[in-house]
Formats: sequence, C-alpha cells, structure tokens
Amino acid sequence: MKIRLTTALFLSVILCAGAIKLPVAKTIGMGYQPQISTDVKGVIRVVFGRNDNIFCATSTDKGASFSTSVLVGHVAQMHLGMARGPQLASSARYSVVTAMDKKGDIHYFVLDHQKGKWQDMGFVNDTRSSAPEGLMNIACDSQDNFYATWLDIRLNKRNNIYFSAMVAGKGSWLKNKLIYRSPDGHVCECCRPSIAVKGSNIAVMFRNWLDGSRDLYLVTSDNKGLAFGNAAKLGKGTWQLNACPMDGGGLTFNADNTINTTWQRQGMVYYCKPGTTEKEVGKGRDCSIISDNGQTIVALTTGDEIKYRNIQTAAETTVGKGSYLKTMVLVGNKVLCIWENDKHIETKIL
Repeated sequence: MKIRLTTALFLSVILCAGAIKLPVAKTIGMGYQPQISTDVKGVIRVVFGRNDNIFCATSTDKGASFSTSVLVGHVAQMHLGMARGPQLASSARYSVVTAMDKKGDIHYFVLDHQKGKWQDMGFVNDTRSSAPEGLMNIACDSQDNFYATWLDIRLNKRNNIYFSAMVAGKGSWLKNKLIYRSPDGHVCECCRPSIAVKGSNIAVMFRNWLDGSRDLYLVTSDNKGLAFGNAAKLGKGTWQLNACPMDGGGLTFNADNTINTTWQRQGMVYYCKPGTTEKEVGKGRDCSIISDNGQTIVALTTGDEIKYRNIQTAAETTVGKGSYLKTMVLVGNKVLCIWENDKHIETKIL
C-alpha cells in the first residue's frame, strides 16, 4: 500500500510540474527590426518598420501588455533589414525616432509625451543624400538631449563616422560633425555604429577598416559631444576580412560610467570593456547589450535561435526562434525580450 501511495504522489508531482505554464510569446504586430526604450516614468516603447511605415507600441505595465501599434510616420523607400531600421530613444518629455531612406537622408520624428502625438520634424543630416548606407544609432540622456551617429559619405564619397546633437527644447539637430575618419579612407561600410550616453559622457563604437582589418573602435566625449578623443581599438584580437560582416554590435554605460561593449568576430560574439581582453560569450551574431539593476546582458542570434547571457553569472537563457533580439531588465530581475520572427514583432518576459 505504501508503494502504491508513494508512486501516486510521485506521479502527482510530475503532472503538476508539467502543468506549470512557461512564458508564451505575444505578438505586437507585423513588422521588422524592433527597437526598445523606456522613459523616466517607466513607459516602455517599441518601434519597428513595415514597408515604408514606422509603428510604435507602448506598455505602461512593465511590458506585461502593449497597446495597439500607432503610426509614427512614413518614409518613402525606407531602409529596413540587416540593422537598417528605425532607431528609438526616450527621455523625460520626448521620444525620438529616426529612419533612413535609400537616397541617403535621415528623417526624424518627435513624440511629446504629454501631447501623445508623433510629428515629422525633418532631417538629421544637414547635407542631403549623405547617408545612403542606412546605418545609424541614437541615444539620449534624462534631460531631453538627444545624440546621433551614422555612416556618412559627404567626405570624398567614402563612409566615415558623423555625429550630431539635438539640445533639449530646440527641436532641431546641430551642425553635423565628423568624429572619425579612417586613415585608409573609410570605415567598414556595412556595420551600424552604436552610441551610448550617460550624463555628459558619450561613447560611439564602430567597425573600422585599417590595413584590411575590420575591428571595433571606440571614441568618447566627456562634454556632451563638443569634442571627441582619439579612437581606440577594442579587444586584443583582429579580423582580416575582405567582405562585409553586417554586424555592428552594441555598447552601454554602467552606473559608474564605465563602458560595456559586445560585438562579433568570425562568428563568435564577445564582451569587452575598453582596454581589456575580450571574453567569449558564444557563437552567434546580431548582438546587443544592456546594463541595468546591476546586471549586464548580451543578446545574440545563433542560427535561427535567439538567446541572452548574463555576464555576471554566465547564465544563458534561450528565448525562442527569431532574430534581432532586444532586451530590458525589469524590476525583480526579470527580462523583457522583443524580437523579430517570421515578419512579426514578438515579446516575452522571462
């Protein structure tokens, strides 16, 4: 009788465990190339592209649910795919979206959080048709100052790194500034540069092209972009390559103003702090990085599988099928995941 009772209890435990519901992905909408941000009030926004239109979905419950997507704007012949999609940053009073057309212009749209309406504000680049590659990134501080970096060909028709800022309350971008020109004439033409901001500190990461090597470099400013220092190579290894990696990586600031970066070389994703030896994260590509609530998380795609790894604990979490995973650390150390899968934008909290 005891054996039967024990067996019954064991089977009951197994059945109960099997009944535990794992997080299920929810669809935000049809689209490609998602980007995610949160403002100072904790409102989460996700933007993505579909054909020549940009859409935004909003969550006010920490990512548990998202609103019906609203139209941000229309950009004829918009770049979309291979990290060439709308970019997003949210500050205290405003959110900004940029999108690039195939002629080489950078459009931008501004949302006043109080008014709740997106407005087409014109162009970021002050030389028309100067950014045909369609590769850029934006960031902001908590005081409504926005910053942008991109590949620009206005100098001798070769791609180099340009920068601009939109000062709080001005509504327009300052005169564009060349912040890095490769001695070999141009940087890598197929990898998106990345930008991160914390207070007065700005960091821009890009894939260079020097002596045939396509390695990641970093330039920084400590005065809100008024001046940038010399470019410094990231990591100790190098990648001699006569082809396009199509993979720019990402960077972020820690609470103490130190910088974290992630990038791919020869099919391996690395984590690296400036001036140190890079550390392997895992095989993959399309990597991104966040640092929040004491955690640093690198997201990557391996084959058709997306995952993320906690740098502090080395714990790896598989999210599902798809690509271009973006993550956000929530209260309680849960992770909000947003990604592209089969022409849809999906979300899940893990």
